[in-house]
Amino acid sequence: MPSEREETISSRSGVFYGWTIVAVASLGIFVSGPGQSHTFSVFVEPIGRDLGVSKATLATAYGLATLAAAFLLPRMGRFFDRYGPKRMLTIVVLLLGLACLFFGAAANFIWLSIGFALLRFFGQGSMMLGCANLVSQWFSRNRGIALSLMALGFGVSMAVHPPLSHYLLETFGWRQAWFMLGGLTWLLMLPPVIFLVVNKPEDMGLAPDGAPAPKSESASEEETISGLTLNEALRERSFYILSAGMFAIAMLVTTLHFYQVSILTSQGLSAEMAARVFAVSAVAMVVAMPVVGRVFDRVRTRFVCAAALLITAGSLIAVTHANSTETAILYALLFGLNNAFSMTMFGYVWPRYFGRRHIGSIQGTGQMIGVVGASLGPLPVGLAFDLVGSASGTLWMLALFPAVCAGLALGLKTPSGVSGQAHLE
Repeated sequence: MPSEREETISSRSGVFYGWTIVAVASLGIFVSGPGQSHTFSVFVEPIGRDLGVSKATLATAYGLATLAAAFLLPRMGRFFDRYGPKRMLTIVVLLLGLACLFFGAAANFIWLSIGFALLRFFGQGSMMLGCANLVSQWFSRNRGIALSLMALGFGVSMAVHPPLSHYLLETFGWRQAWFMLGGLTWLLMLPPVIFLVVNKPEDMGLAPDGAPAPKSESASEEETISGLTLNEALRERSFYILSAGMFAIAMLVTTLHFYQVSILTSQGLSAEMAARVFAVSAVAMVVAMPVVGRVFDRVRTRFVCAAALLITAGSLIAVTHANSTETAILYALLFGLNNAFSMTMFGYVWPRYFGRRHIGSIQGTGQMIGVVGASLGPLPVGLAFDLVGSASGTLWMLALFPAVCAGLALGLKTPSGVSGQAHLE
């Protein structure tokens, strides 16, 4: 039954409270910034100098920490199912702040490696998992647009955290910068989570998207909060099609982020121009996000997933032709669109095909698969640069992977036992 406070909040305004949840979740995606690659990049040089660690060693520790964190995500997903997003997000925010303090106090390489793992697990992993879980509970028919608006927090983080980190680094030093990032995490996120987050619309006498909740509590449980268990999902063909697609996207998007400057400069562009391409992609991503969200809500999901994978394949091919300002901008626009699709898919596909009831454990497993792909992605292109001096041929071959996954995505079907998705079949 909804509490007195939740009923008061629900009746205070005619606006669906789920949009407040989206705002909090978007802030959560922003707050995950200390666990994201674009923040770490600012600190590579000063940490290496201070601790006497090479870039290659730091990169190895970072990759292994990311991989280790990935395998803990299914367990975290089960905790979200058991205890609810509000309680778990409170714990994650507290631990992410502590991880920042721990990282800032690193005195040796082992300490630093553990700090990497904690930041990746609680920031890039658990915070993003929890925010997507929360929004998925509140939306069904409008889940695409809700998740795309949530994901705008990532674009804002890309714009804010690197320059903020650089300022703190230059003003106070890298250790104090991480202490301040930890404090900022608590300051920004703890009050909204404690005072604004409600686990699911049924707790306020509502259903997803703002529809009135069924009068029968048993009907609400069976019809509104439908879904498979993780074990049931693992027996569905659609789970493996989605996993392959998310692995491909995470692997290849990470590859392009990691080697974009190297690829473009090897094709004749200046390093300055190659760096500016990131900004063009970020703007394109932000502009495309709401449109992409609406597409997910209104077009058959299997077609949208196939299109997203083909855009990833197209991005891999387009970057090999980016040898002038004009072609680099065209690539940047396509890659920005690709990022808009991939960030929305991250939270959308798992509740769409497997329901809300056990979404934490299912999404945690799916996110683990994606993070493993992200960890392995840059290796083939790195080897191509080392062995033949060019990545073009390798990128063309890699483009076959998402193209094949796009064909498989056309066979996606909603399992029996998951309701409310007939308009997307």
